[in-house]
Amino acid sequence: MGSGTLSTVERAFQILDLLWKLDGAGPTEIAERMDVPDSTVYDYLRSLCETEFVTRQKGSYRLTHHFLTIGGKMRYRNRLFQVAKGEMKRLATETDELVGLTIENEGKALVFHQEEGGQALNLGTYLGASTPIHTTAGGKAILANLPDERVANIVENGLESRTENTITDPGRLYEELERIQEEGFALDWDQQVVGMAMVAVPVVTEDQIASMTVVSPTNRLEREAYQEELVQKLREAANTVMINYRYGR
Repeated sequence: MGSGTLSTVERAFQILDLLWKLDGAGPTEIAERMDVPDSTVYDYLRSLCETEFVTRQKGSYRLTHHFLTIGGKMRYRNRLFQVAKGEMKRLATETDELVGLTIENEGKALVFHQEEGGQALNLGTYLGASTPIHTTAGGKAILANLPDERVANIVENGLESRTENTITDPGRLYEELERIQEEGFALDWDQQVVGMAMVAVPVVTEDQIASMTVVSPTNRLEREAYQEELVQKLREAANTVMINYRYGR
């Protein structure tokens, strides 16, 4: 258990995490994975069932959709989401591509909102999905605008590889972030998923650093003229969002 934490709270969240990863489980399986007595796990599960977050079905314990309710409320209350969703929908219609809003969460890039155009890639992504922040243009656009100390901490935790094209060398990543700072946009090809490319621009407000992205098949985004077109459209959309965020009601 972490220093200064309540072990009961930490253990409860470990059980919730296992229920998510296992898509439901019984006390014995959880106890074996955590190396604790069955009776201890049962007591936790019984207590969790008294909340709205866990339910018991035919001897197996599962998470409820209450987490989705909480997540949906959090997103709806977020002012950036409220300001950005209209511009994103317009951009998706205009480009026919998949348009995303990415935020940083615990050193990872998290999908906060998406709008699909007519020829959008079907990647199976979902709201709340997270990836290593250095593996996508959306994440790198955020990294390039984070404080140096925060970036160093993320890099020191290791640069996980998702494909053979993922940047895993710290020196090369820092060079890429410097370029993004100079040019104001980020690109990637096949770094998160082979066949997928992404262009992103930062969306910086007084209390949050995010990015707006357009995702397309690699062969489309490799065309320089198309890149320039998308960068321009993204910049215009991001500027509108930032102005509305700052001055809108």
